[in-house]
Amino acid sequence: MTTAVPAAPAASAESLAARPIGMFDSGIGGLTVARAVARRLPHERIVYFGDTAHLPYGDKSAAAIQAYSVKICDLLLRQRCKLIMIACNSASAAAYELVREYVGSKARVLNVIDPIVAHLGRAYAGRRVGLIGTKQTVNSNVYKKKVDELDANVDLHSLATPLLVPMIEEGFFKNSISDDIIGAYLGNATLADIDALVLACTHYPLIKEQIARYYAGRVDVLDASDVVAADAEAYLAAHGLLAPPAATAPAHHFYVSDFTRSFEESTRIFFEQEVHLEHYPLWE
Repeated sequence: MTTAVPAAPAASAESLAARPIGMFDSGIGGLTVARAVARRLPHERIVYFGDTAHLPYGDKSAAAIQAYSVKICDLLLRQRCKLIMIACNSASAAAYELVREYVGSKARVLNVIDPIVAHLGRAYAGRRVGLIGTKQTVNSNVYKKKVDELDANVDLHSLATPLLVPMIEEGFFKNSISDDIIGAYLGNATLADIDALVLACTHYPLIKEQIARYYAGRVDVLDASDVVAADAEAYLAAHGLLAPPAATAPAHHFYVSDFTRSFEESTRIFFEQEVHLEHYPLWE
């Protein structure tokens, strides 16, 4: 006669809430989302993975992005993350459904596309909206499909802007040359007569001021990071997963697949504190 082994008790909602939020992106772009989440949810601990060895994702195939995403999720799950945020439009477009299936019940998964699509349906019904992003994001047509599903008559016009991510990753912005590149893209006929512009890449908030200056108040420039952070807060609250208040600020943890001094400096500037980058290659 065998004796049944009792099942391990399920983790309580309280212990789940104390676990970190995992985020990943190809480089520094997702830090705009991480910063927005940290400001809006100051008690949440963040585990961030910058896949600097494979940036930018925007010119990679969907299959490659999916492979990177799954490997990164393995690490975030080992860190016991309660929520995984795909802080990258290209990965959200190419790998969200796969990641959700792969992660299963081990963690919740959010992307950066659905919150901004919902915002467009609420705020820009019946209006003409522009969108700039990587080739991967724009060519996937994911924003157009999701916006059309809203049936809110949002007239969306998308333009791939592939030079912007490498420009930002190299810290090459806020100068006259980057102004010229930005202006060349924004002057494209695809973006004529728009009421709002979606920055459909998490790198682009770093050049939001330059974009806003180009439009001089004529166009609403939509930074998805704040919208995504608000969505994450609502999601965690709805599922009883908001971190309990603590006496000390949480210690965020940053991993990179390839160490770069520029990423370390960008992370320090974004979080206004010294940070330690841990090198974690996806493949040895």
